[in-house]
Amino acid sequence: MPYVESSILIKGNADDIYNMAKDMEKFPQYMPDVESVKVLERSDSSTITEWVTNVEGTPIIWKEVDHFDDKKRAITYRLTEGDLDKFEGTWTFSETHEGTMVVLSVDYDFGIPALTELIGPTLELKVKENSEMMLNGMKERFEGKK
Repeated sequence: MPYVESSILIKGNADDIYNMAKDMEKFPQYMPDVESVKVLERSDSSTITEWVTNVEGTPIIWKEVDHFDDKKRAITYRLTEGDLDKFEGTWTFSETHEGTMVVLSVDYDFGIPALTELIGPTLELKVKENSEMMLNGMKERFEGKK
């Protein structure tokens, strides 16, 4: 299965940045490819969310369960239904001397082996670009540039 990991250093407190990431419904305000995130269910440590993104003019829609580990400042997510066969990963938020290192990992499978074989590198590039867009949007928002 393809796996992509992206990271960014954000100047700020890890708890504050982690809490901003937990507020996924606001992602469309500062992440251009994210059209909407709707919380369908919420508990103290998890949500079920519905996502609509637009990648190169193609809408990708899914539902995922998100688990929040406040002590470790980590979010794990896993597809429950949608346009992909597998879409899961983690967000981690680690304090450094310069700020907070945010790492986003994505493990995915589009479920069509012939498609993956044919355009796999392009899909991987798009997942990487989308992950970096999300991280850059978060950085710009947190550091007050947006």
